[in-house]
Amino acid sequence: MTNPERPAVDFEAYFERIGWKGETRVDFGTMAGLLAAHMHSIPFENLDVLLKRPIRLDLPSLQEKLVRARRGGYCFEHGTLFAAVLERLGFEIARHTARVVLVTPREQAPRTHMFLIATLPEGRFVLDPGFGGQAPAFPVPLIEGLETADATHWLQRDGRWWTLRMRTHEDIVDCWTTTLDADNETDFVLGNHYTSTYPDSAFVNRLMLHARSDGGSVSVMNRDVTFRRGGDTRKSQLADRRELRALVAEHFGFDLPEIERLRVPSVPEWS
Repeated sequence: MTNPERPAVDFEAYFERIGWKGETRVDFGTMAGLLAAHMHSIPFENLDVLLKRPIRLDLPSLQEKLVRARRGGYCFEHGTLFAAVLERLGFEIARHTARVVLVTPREQAPRTHMFLIATLPEGRFVLDPGFGGQAPAFPVPLIEGLETADATHWLQRDGRWWTLRMRTHEDIVDCWTTTLDADNETDFVLGNHYTSTYPDSAFVNRLMLHARSDGGSVSVMNRDVTFRRGGDTRKSQLADRRELRALVAEHFGFDLPEIERLRVPSVPEWS
């Protein structure tokens, strides 16, 4: 009997959405494969925030938006959907909040990021499908300072704080930090509300999009577009919202006519 408090995951639709034809065993290989497929297929985007639409975190709404409508979302949407998928498959998943420290000191950063921890016989692993272009596309072992010369992401511990670190072409960057405290469901509701409605929230003021593809990616920050493929990087600037709509249709996999009336406070001509 289906638990009415735990809506069912439409696995057929979800697996079709991410192109998954592999096994669904409760093991590391399945988890890593699902994470990579999810991040490759479902983009990061904040269009609904800028369109003043509520960001819903209930599973039916997330499946309708990210799966059936083939849209993307941000961390609370990705994390909630992916956690539900893994849990229904039998994985042990914990949900956590973090403070994003890419540009804000830890002492000033609110808990506005959601990530997951999966527990397997091999250990515990951080899963972060909703951190956009900085997200690791693989499970990161929850082990202190596991840095190697070819590592793109690892966790560094400082007392009770765990920080996700990322290696770029130029530097090593701190992404987010957390104490791994237990979080209640309302903590994610609160963080989601702040992120999507607070006047000073970056998501309310900036257009942020990221999509992965075979061998590359495309990122949008306001009018600036960055294409990456292999070791090559190409940058351009959007002329107008019509061009943005066309780019989203081509590279993000959905057409959203409302983009042509999008208001972006940090882009004066689009406000």
